Amino acid sequence: MTGRLIHLRGIIGADEAGRGPLAGPVLAAAVVLPDDSPHSGLNDSKKLKPDKREALAQWIQQNCEYAIIEKSAAEIDNLNILRASLLAMTEAIEKLGRHDAEVYIDGNQMPPRLNRDRTKLVIKGDGLYMAIAAASILAKTTRDNIMRSMAQIYPEYGFDLHFGYPTPHHLAALERYGPCPIHRRSYGPVQASLEKTIQPQIPHQFELFGLEKPPGL
Repeated sequence: MTGRLIHLRGIIGADEAGRGPLAGPVLAAAVVLPDDSPHSGLNDSKKLKPDKREALAQWIQQNCEYAIIEKSAAEIDNLNILRASLLAMTEAIEKLGRHDAEVYIDGNQMPPRLNRDRTKLVIKGDGLYMAIAAASILAKTTRDNIMRSMAQIYPEYGFDLHFGYPTPHHLAALERYGPCPIHRRSYGPVQASLEKTIQPQIPHQFELFGLEKPPGL
């Protein structure tokens, strides 16, 4: 054990980032830490400051085996967010090619196609196991960087500030401008905005022709 998180040699840690946002992709990462001297700073990505997360992400990319899979907003709308995120985790794990390794996954949902005998689901695992923490860091930093790049394309939404989450700023922009191509149209606030945007404001036929509307209409 290093620090307060557990390091198990040879396991694959997997986690995702981006289930809650109204826009952008969901990301999954799978990581195998080096057998010796894993980074002592690894922790749940949500508990780390942004500069610390970025430094750890660089360390992971330089010292670990890893894979990252992205599922777009369109794929999320097609599959639903749970299926999209679980499929992304499966594909990230499979991409590593370590078919006999044990897999530790953050959460309580089993991704498809994985060997159940070699897969362990761990609630809040990103705060318990170093490999899962590393996956959570890599998934979040990668997604955050994608959303920063989306802010250059769609500056009116402020994606570099809230990363697609439903903050008051984001909801106000959605209300004003309607959804952009990376918004998840299956999500309630985006659906509501889209319906409002596309509803034609056509006058009633009686008003259109200057006639008095009959009672009850």
